[in-house]
Amino acid sequence: MSTIQALFDSLNAFLVAQLGDLGPLIAAGALGVLLVLMALPPMLMKRKDPLDKLKALRLEESGSGVDAASLRRAGGSDARLDRFAQYLEPQDQTQYSAIRLQLVRAGYRSKSAVQMLHFAQFALGIGGLLLGTLAILFGGGETMQSLVLTVLVPGLVGYYGPKYWVTRRIQNRVDEITTGFPDSLDLMLVCVEAGQSLDQAIIRVAKEMRSGYPALSEEFEIVAYEMKAGKDKTRVLRDMGERVGIQDVSSFVTTLIQSATFGTSVAEALRVYAAEMRDKRVMRAEEKANKLPTKITLGTMLFCLPPLLIILIGPSIYGIAQSLGGG
Repeated sequence: MSTIQALFDSLNAFLVAQLGDLGPLIAAGALGVLLVLMALPPMLMKRKDPLDKLKALRLEESGSGVDAASLRRAGGSDARLDRFAQYLEPQDQTQYSAIRLQLVRAGYRSKSAVQMLHFAQFALGIGGLLLGTLAILFGGGETMQSLVLTVLVPGLVGYYGPKYWVTRRIQNRVDEITTGFPDSLDLMLVCVEAGQSLDQAIIRVAKEMRSGYPALSEEFEIVAYEMKAGKDKTRVLRDMGERVGIQDVSSFVTTLIQSATFGTSVAEALRVYAAEMRDKRVMRAEEKANKLPTKITLGTMLFCLPPLLIILIGPSIYGIAQSLGGG
Protein backbone atom coordinates (compact mmCIF):
# COMPACT_ATOMS: atom_id res chain seq x y z
CA MET A 1 0.00 0.00 0.00
CA SER A 2 2.83 2.38 0.88
CA THR A 3 4.49 1.58 -2.47
CA ILE A 4 1.36 2.57 -4.38
CA GLN A 5 1.03 5.74 -2.31
CA ALA A 6 4.64 6.63 -3.00
CA LEU A 7 4.11 6.01 -6.70
CA PHE A 8 1.09 8.34 -6.75
CA ASP A 9 3.00 10.99 -4.83
CA SER A 10 5.92 10.85 -7.23
CA LEU A 11 3.58 11.00 -10.24
CA ASN A 12 1.75 13.96 -8.71
CA ALA A 13 5.04 15.74 -8.03
CA PHE A 14 6.19 15.11 -11.62
CA LEU A 15 2.93 16.51 -13.07
CA VAL A 16 3.09 19.57 -10.84
CA ALA A 17 6.71 20.17 -11.85
CA GLN A 18 5.93 19.82 -15.57
CA LEU A 19 2.46 21.42 -15.87
CA GLY A 20 2.12 23.58 -12.77
CA ASP A 21 -0.30 23.32 -9.86
CA LEU A 22 -3.11 22.12 -12.13
CA GLY A 23 -0.98 19.38 -13.66
CA PRO A 24 -2.96 16.48 -12.13
CA LEU A 25 -6.25 18.02 -13.25
CA ILE A 26 -4.98 18.55 -16.80
CA ALA A 27 -3.65 15.00 -16.94
CA ALA A 28 -6.97 13.61 -15.71
CA GLY A 29 -8.85 15.61 -18.34
CA ALA A 30 -6.52 14.48 -21.12
CA LEU A 31 -6.87 10.87 -19.96
CA GLY A 32 -10.67 11.19 -20.01
CA VAL A 33 -10.67 12.57 -23.55
CA LEU A 34 -8.32 9.77 -24.63
CA LEU A 35 -10.59 7.11 -23.12
CA VAL A 36 -13.63 8.61 -24.86
CA LEU A 37 -11.82 8.61 -28.20
CA MET A 38 -10.76 5.01 -27.64
CA ALA A 39 -14.31 3.95 -26.77
CA LEU A 40 -15.96 5.61 -29.76
CA PRO A 41 -14.68 3.35 -32.59
CA PRO A 42 -15.96 0.07 -31.07
CA MET A 43 -19.33 1.68 -30.37
CA LEU A 44 -19.67 3.20 -33.84
CA MET A 45 -18.33 0.21 -35.73
CA LYS A 46 -20.32 -2.44 -33.88
CA ARG A 47 -21.94 -5.02 -36.09
CA LYS A 48 -25.64 -5.37 -36.48
CA ASP A 49 -27.33 -8.11 -34.51
CA PRO A 50 -28.10 -11.13 -36.78
CA LEU A 51 -31.56 -11.35 -35.22
CA ASP A 52 -32.23 -7.77 -36.34
CA LYS A 53 -31.09 -8.70 -39.85
CA LEU A 54 -33.52 -11.64 -39.94
CA LYS A 55 -36.31 -9.44 -38.64
CA ALA A 56 -35.64 -6.82 -41.33
CA LEU A 57 -35.54 -9.52 -44.00
CA ARG A 58 -38.92 -10.87 -42.92
CA LEU A 59 -40.41 -7.39 -42.97
CA GLU A 60 -39.13 -6.84 -46.51
CA GLU A 61 -40.56 -10.16 -47.65
CA SER A 62 -43.94 -9.48 -46.06
CA GLY A 63 -44.00 -5.86 -47.29
CA SER A 64 -45.26 -4.55 -43.96
CA GLY A 65 -43.78 -2.77 -40.97
CA VAL A 66 -41.21 -0.61 -42.72
CA ASP A 67 -38.68 0.97 -40.37
CA ALA A 68 -39.27 4.72 -40.05
CA ALA A 69 -35.57 5.46 -39.56
CA SER A 70 -34.66 3.67 -42.77
CA LEU A 71 -37.40 5.52 -44.65
CA ARG A 72 -36.19 8.94 -43.64
CA ARG A 73 -32.60 8.05 -44.53
CA ALA A 74 -33.50 6.48 -47.84
CA GLY A 75 -32.43 8.23 -51.00
CA GLY A 76 -29.74 10.85 -51.31
CA SER A 77 -28.15 10.26 -47.92
CA ASP A 78 -24.45 9.97 -47.26
CA ALA A 79 -23.62 6.26 -46.97
CA ARG A 80 -20.59 7.04 -44.81
CA LEU A 81 -22.84 8.58 -42.16
CA ASP A 82 -25.63 5.99 -42.35
CA ARG A 83 -23.59 3.59 -40.21
CA PHE A 84 -23.56 6.19 -37.41
CA ALA A 85 -27.14 7.38 -37.91
CA GLN A 86 -28.29 6.25 -34.47
CA TYR A 87 -25.68 8.54 -32.91
CA LEU A 88 -25.95 11.46 -35.36
CA GLU A 89 -29.71 12.03 -35.45
CA PRO A 90 -32.56 12.06 -32.91
CA GLN A 91 -34.46 8.81 -32.59
CA ASP A 92 -37.65 10.65 -31.63
CA GLN A 93 -39.70 11.26 -34.78
CA THR A 94 -41.10 14.60 -33.56
CA GLN A 95 -37.68 16.01 -32.71
CA TYR A 96 -36.24 14.72 -35.97
CA SER A 97 -39.04 16.34 -37.98
CA ALA A 98 -38.52 19.68 -36.23
CA ILE A 99 -34.78 19.71 -36.95
CA ARG A 100 -35.41 18.56 -40.51
CA LEU A 101 -37.89 21.40 -41.08
CA GLN A 102 -35.38 23.95 -39.76
CA LEU A 103 -32.71 22.68 -42.14
CA VAL A 104 -35.13 22.76 -45.07
CA ARG A 105 -36.01 26.37 -44.24
CA ALA A 106 -32.27 27.11 -44.16
CA GLY A 107 -31.89 25.66 -47.66
CA TYR A 108 -30.34 22.29 -46.77
CA ARG A 109 -32.63 19.70 -48.35
CA SER A 110 -30.42 16.60 -48.58
CA LYS A 111 -31.44 13.49 -46.69
CA SER A 112 -28.21 13.53 -44.69
CA ALA A 113 -28.59 17.17 -43.57
CA VAL A 114 -29.58 16.22 -40.00
CA GLN A 115 -26.69 13.81 -39.72
CA MET A 116 -24.25 16.39 -41.08
CA LEU A 117 -25.49 18.99 -38.58
CA HIS A 118 -24.98 16.72 -35.57
CA PHE A 119 -21.66 15.50 -36.93
CA ALA A 120 -20.48 19.11 -37.32
CA GLN A 121 -21.58 19.89 -33.77
CA PHE A 122 -19.79 16.84 -32.39
CA ALA A 123 -16.59 17.37 -34.38
CA LEU A 124 -16.34 21.11 -33.75
CA GLY A 125 -17.20 20.69 -30.07
CA ILE A 126 -14.48 18.09 -29.52
CA GLY A 127 -12.08 20.14 -31.62
CA GLY A 128 -12.78 23.23 -29.52
CA LEU A 129 -12.16 21.33 -26.29
CA LEU A 130 -8.87 19.98 -27.62
CA LEU A 131 -7.88 23.45 -28.80
CA GLY A 132 -8.60 24.89 -25.36
CA THR A 133 -6.60 22.10 -23.71
CA LEU A 134 -3.65 22.79 -26.00
CA ALA A 135 -3.92 26.49 -25.19
CA ILE A 136 -3.64 25.67 -21.48
CA LEU A 137 -0.70 23.33 -22.02
CA PHE A 138 1.31 25.84 -24.05
CA GLY A 139 -0.01 29.15 -22.71
CA GLY A 140 -0.94 28.35 -19.15
CA GLY A 141 -3.27 30.46 -17.01
CA GLU A 142 -3.33 32.42 -13.81
CA THR A 143 -6.55 31.36 -12.11
CA MET A 144 -8.76 28.31 -12.10
CA GLN A 145 -11.63 30.30 -13.61
CA SER A 146 -9.53 31.43 -16.57
CA LEU A 147 -8.35 27.86 -17.18
CA VAL A 148 -11.91 26.49 -17.17
CA LEU A 149 -13.09 29.22 -19.52
CA THR A 150 -10.14 28.59 -21.83
CA VAL A 151 -11.26 24.97 -22.23
CA LEU A 152 -15.03 25.41 -22.25
CA VAL A 153 -15.47 28.52 -24.41
CA PRO A 154 -13.92 27.03 -27.62
CA GLY A 155 -15.90 23.82 -27.07
CA LEU A 156 -19.19 25.69 -26.64
CA VAL A 157 -18.46 27.90 -29.65
CA GLY A 158 -17.71 24.83 -31.76
CA TYR A 159 -20.84 23.01 -30.56
CA TYR A 160 -23.30 25.88 -30.99
CA GLY A 161 -21.63 27.34 -34.09
CA PRO A 162 -23.52 25.11 -36.59
CA LYS A 163 -26.86 25.92 -34.92
CA TYR A 164 -26.10 29.64 -35.12
CA TRP A 165 -25.17 29.25 -38.78
CA VAL A 166 -28.47 27.50 -39.53
CA THR A 167 -30.40 30.21 -37.66
CA ARG A 168 -28.68 32.96 -39.63
CA ARG A 169 -29.35 31.14 -42.90
CA ILE A 170 -33.05 30.87 -42.03
CA GLN A 171 -33.25 34.58 -41.22
CA ASN A 172 -31.47 35.56 -44.44
CA ARG A 173 -33.80 33.39 -46.53
CA VAL A 174 -36.86 34.79 -44.72
CA ASP A 175 -35.72 38.35 -45.44
CA GLU A 176 -35.02 37.52 -49.08
CA ILE A 177 -38.36 35.78 -49.64
CA THR A 178 -40.29 38.53 -47.83
CA THR A 179 -38.61 41.21 -49.95
CA GLY A 180 -39.14 39.49 -53.30
CA PHE A 181 -42.59 38.03 -52.71
CA PRO A 182 -44.61 41.12 -53.82
CA ASP A 183 -42.67 41.26 -57.10
CA SER A 184 -43.30 37.58 -57.71
CA LEU A 185 -47.04 38.09 -57.19
CA ASP A 186 -47.08 40.97 -59.67
CA LEU A 187 -45.29 38.82 -62.24
CA MET A 188 -47.64 35.89 -61.57
CA LEU A 189 -50.63 38.19 -62.03
CA VAL A 190 -49.28 39.37 -65.39
CA CYS A 191 -48.76 35.76 -66.52
CA VAL A 192 -52.26 34.67 -65.45
CA GLU A 193 -53.92 37.67 -67.11
CA ALA A 194 -51.94 36.92 -70.28
CA GLY A 195 -53.72 33.56 -70.53
CA GLN A 196 -51.29 31.17 -68.82
CA SER A 197 -52.43 28.63 -66.29
CA LEU A 198 -51.34 28.81 -62.66
CA ASP A 199 -48.80 26.01 -63.20
CA GLN A 200 -47.23 27.79 -66.17
CA ALA A 201 -47.23 31.09 -64.27
CA ILE A 202 -45.37 29.50 -61.35
CA ILE A 203 -42.75 28.06 -63.72
CA ARG A 204 -42.32 31.46 -65.36
CA VAL A 205 -41.99 33.23 -62.02
CA ALA A 206 -39.39 30.72 -60.85
CA LYS A 207 -37.35 31.34 -63.99
CA GLU A 208 -37.56 35.13 -63.89
CA MET A 209 -36.88 35.49 -60.14
CA ARG A 210 -33.79 33.26 -60.14
CA SER A 211 -31.25 36.06 -60.57
CA GLY A 212 -32.70 38.49 -58.04
CA TYR A 213 -34.18 36.19 -55.39
CA PRO A 214 -32.73 32.67 -55.69
CA ALA A 215 -34.34 31.39 -52.47
CA LEU A 216 -37.82 32.39 -53.63
CA SER A 217 -37.15 30.99 -57.10
CA GLU A 218 -36.12 27.68 -55.53
CA GLU A 219 -39.38 27.44 -53.60
CA PHE A 220 -41.46 28.07 -56.73
CA GLU A 221 -39.39 25.53 -58.66
CA ILE A 222 -40.14 22.89 -56.03
CA VAL A 223 -43.85 23.68 -56.33
CA ALA A 224 -43.67 23.41 -60.14
CA TYR A 225 -41.82 20.06 -60.03
CA GLU A 226 -44.26 18.58 -57.51
CA MET A 227 -47.22 19.66 -59.65
CA LYS A 228 -45.60 18.12 -62.72
CA ALA A 229 -45.13 14.90 -60.76
CA GLY A 230 -48.90 14.70 -60.25
CA LYS A 231 -49.07 15.64 -56.59
CA ASP A 232 -52.31 17.24 -55.43
CA LYS A 233 -52.16 21.02 -55.98
CA THR A 234 -53.68 21.82 -52.60
CA ARG A 235 -51.16 19.61 -50.84
CA VAL A 236 -48.30 21.14 -52.80
CA LEU A 237 -49.32 24.67 -51.86
CA ARG A 238 -49.76 23.76 -48.20
CA ASP A 239 -46.32 22.13 -48.19
CA MET A 240 -44.85 25.34 -49.59
CA GLY A 241 -46.43 27.40 -46.81
CA GLU A 242 -45.14 25.02 -44.15
CA ARG A 243 -41.71 24.77 -45.76
CA VAL A 244 -41.17 28.52 -45.99
CA GLY A 245 -42.63 29.41 -42.60
CA ILE A 246 -43.60 33.01 -43.52
CA GLN A 247 -47.05 34.41 -42.71
CA ASP A 248 -47.39 36.25 -46.03
CA VAL A 249 -46.71 33.08 -48.02
CA SER A 250 -49.10 31.05 -45.84
CA SER A 251 -51.85 33.63 -46.42
CA PHE A 252 -51.14 33.54 -50.17
CA VAL A 253 -51.44 29.74 -50.15
CA THR A 254 -54.74 29.97 -48.29
CA THR A 255 -56.01 32.50 -50.82
CA LEU A 256 -55.17 30.25 -53.78
CA ILE A 257 -56.74 27.20 -52.12
CA GLN A 258 -59.94 29.09 -51.35
CA SER A 259 -60.05 30.46 -54.88
CA ALA A 260 -59.75 26.96 -56.31
CA THR A 261 -62.29 25.56 -53.84
CA PHE A 262 -65.03 28.15 -54.43
CA GLY A 263 -64.33 28.56 -58.15
CA THR A 264 -63.50 32.27 -58.05
CA SER A 265 -61.10 33.96 -60.44
CA VAL A 266 -57.44 33.30 -59.66
CA ALA A 267 -56.45 36.53 -61.41
CA GLU A 268 -58.76 38.60 -59.21
CA ALA A 269 -57.44 36.92 -56.07
CA LEU A 270 -53.86 37.55 -57.19
CA ARG A 271 -54.63 41.19 -57.98
CA VAL A 272 -56.09 41.87 -54.53
CA TYR A 273 -53.36 40.00 -52.68
CA ALA A 274 -50.54 41.53 -54.75
CA ALA A 275 -51.84 45.02 -53.92
CA GLU A 276 -51.95 44.08 -50.24
CA MET A 277 -48.38 42.79 -50.37
CA ARG A 278 -47.17 46.01 -52.00
CA ASP A 279 -48.84 48.02 -49.24
CA LYS A 280 -47.23 45.83 -46.58
CA ARG A 281 -43.82 46.30 -48.17
CA VAL A 282 -44.28 50.08 -48.10
CA MET A 283 -45.34 49.84 -44.44
CA ARG A 284 -42.25 47.81 -43.58
CA ALA A 285 -40.04 50.40 -45.31
CA GLU A 286 -41.76 53.21 -43.40
CA GLU A 287 -41.29 51.30 -40.14
CA LYS A 288 -37.56 50.98 -40.79
CA ALA A 289 -37.38 54.67 -41.70
CA ASN A 290 -39.12 55.62 -38.44
CA LYS A 291 -36.62 53.54 -36.44
CA LEU A 292 -33.67 55.22 -38.12
CA PRO A 293 -33.69 58.51 -36.08
CA THR A 294 -33.54 56.55 -32.83
CA LYS A 295 -30.55 54.56 -34.04
CA ILE A 296 -28.83 57.69 -35.32
CA THR A 297 -29.43 59.44 -31.99
CA LEU A 298 -27.50 56.75 -30.14
CA GLY A 299 -24.57 57.06 -32.54
CA THR A 300 -24.67 60.83 -32.29
CA MET A 301 -24.52 60.71 -28.51
CA LEU A 302 -21.58 58.31 -28.55
CA PHE A 303 -19.41 59.90 -31.26
CA CYS A 304 -20.46 63.55 -31.57
CA LEU A 305 -21.37 64.71 -28.08
CA PRO A 306 -18.04 63.90 -26.31
CA PRO A 307 -15.87 65.79 -28.88
CA LEU A 308 -18.30 68.72 -28.76
CA LEU A 309 -18.05 68.89 -24.97
CA ILE A 310 -14.27 68.76 -25.19
CA ILE A 311 -14.23 71.64 -27.67
CA LEU A 312 -16.66 73.80 -25.67
CA ILE A 313 -15.64 73.06 -22.10
CA GLY A 314 -12.02 72.02 -22.59
CA PRO A 315 -10.53 75.54 -22.86
CA SER A 316 -12.42 76.74 -19.79
CA ILE A 317 -11.27 73.75 -17.75
CA TYR A 318 -7.69 74.32 -18.95
CA GLY A 319 -7.85 78.01 -18.02
CA ILE A 320 -9.23 77.24 -14.55
CA ALA A 321 -6.54 74.65 -14.00
CA GLN A 322 -3.82 77.14 -15.05
CA SER A 323 -5.18 79.84 -12.75
CA LEU A 324 -5.37 77.48 -9.82
CA GLY A 325 -1.89 76.24 -10.51
CA GLY A 326 -0.51 79.77 -10.79
CA GLY A 327 -2.26 80.83 -7.60
